[in-house]
Amino acid sequence: MRLAILGCGTVGSEVVRLIQSQSADLTARIGAPLEIAGIAVRRPGRDRAGLPVDPDIFTTDALGLIKRDDVDLVVEVVGGIEPARSWLVEALRAGKSVVTANKALLAEDGGTLHDAAAAGGADLYYEAAVAGAIPLLRPLRDSLHGDTITQVTGIVNGTTNFILSAMDATGAGFTEALEEATALGYAEADPTADIEGFDAAAKAAILASLAFHTRVTAADVHREGITRVTAADVASAKAMGCTIKLLCIASRGTGADGAESVSVRVHPAMIPLTHPLASVGDAFNAVFVEAEAAGQLMFYGRGAGGAPTASAVLGDVVAVARNRIAGICTASESTYAALPVRPMGEAVTRYHISLDVADRPGVLATVANVFARQGVSIATVRQASAEPVDPAAPGGDAILVIVTHRATDAALAATVEELRGLDIVRSVAGVLRVEGGS
Repeated sequence: MRLAILGCGTVGSEVVRLIQSQSADLTARIGAPLEIAGIAVRRPGRDRAGLPVDPDIFTTDALGLIKRDDVDLVVEVVGGIEPARSWLVEALRAGKSVVTANKALLAEDGGTLHDAAAAGGADLYYEAAVAGAIPLLRPLRDSLHGDTITQVTGIVNGTTNFILSAMDATGAGFTEALEEATALGYAEADPTADIEGFDAAAKAAILASLAFHTRVTAADVHREGITRVTAADVASAKAMGCTIKLLCIASRGTGADGAESVSVRVHPAMIPLTHPLASVGDAFNAVFVEAEAAGQLMFYGRGAGGAPTASAVLGDVVAVARNRIAGICTASESTYAALPVRPMGEAVTRYHISLDVADRPGVLATVANVFARQGVSIATVRQASAEPVDPAAPGGDAILVIVTHRATDAALAATVEELRGLDIVRSVAGVLRVEGGS
């Protein structure tokens, strides 16, 4: 089996090392030797002395490498939308199976890749696109294929999990925790994709597509990052026996119209310390799956890094190579359900709202009336004194911390909007969803 590798960065170089160091074992598992036919890179002159390969196999002509007759399989670890999409479509239509770690491409236009794979009779595998080395996508696609998955809840971004874990452990603010994550190498120089939730949203789309047999793209995912999470939010969560995590939540159920649909969202949320995801710290990932027959399942491990991601890539390479030897193609897309995606306004959960209000009689009753008018039921209210926003305001200021019963996102948004218009509300200091509890 001759392999074309597109990209030789952190992940690509680890893939090469694993292929060379485990050559004998891979041959035994596949049933034929696995050889690297070529490696496409942008800078062929870069020093790669540490890689155990002939320098002559490096090329800048990725498309030419893919089209070679002696290439059986293609591994893509370049990332991005183009030119990766064009390369993989070319390979798949030519009947060459593809292994990719490109979550952004799969989330934006995975349908095009699956269509090309079907046209060419080739496999498309992408275990490494979500949660690194954690065996997650294949269980969703294969092991649970006879079951009905109802919800997938996960921590799928290690950078944000490290930041929120640091805020929880030390009481630091977001900026300080981000600086620590950057210094330790957990955050990129430009962390936007992580802290604004883009990375997690792409992974949520892939998970929802597999779990619910429906094409879901990143554009279908409601996305919020963690930049607005404050030290006060973290402290309030602790007071409630909770912690804050950036969650991807994909669920299947009936909408307001009674028709079956799916909801896919990424946002920070409070979860009780008793929840299995609450103890997932540092830069680890974990995904909690709920299915009708199997019940609750948990997948946990390192979700990023060169070696863990390369491990997932090589697992897929072995699978598609064995399929090619056997003359079969197994990883077809399953989209028979074709369920609609519910708008975020119909998502139902509980909420934690912090209000900076005037500390005078009748305030609580006025606030409670706003919640009642919007059909949002209050579960608990806690009051604390606060530094006044307006020192000249009569009666001083207070903080109201309100936790609601379950309500739609649209109702909560209308409530917050009305609260902001009250003269007794100095500010809506924070709004967080509360997941995983009764």
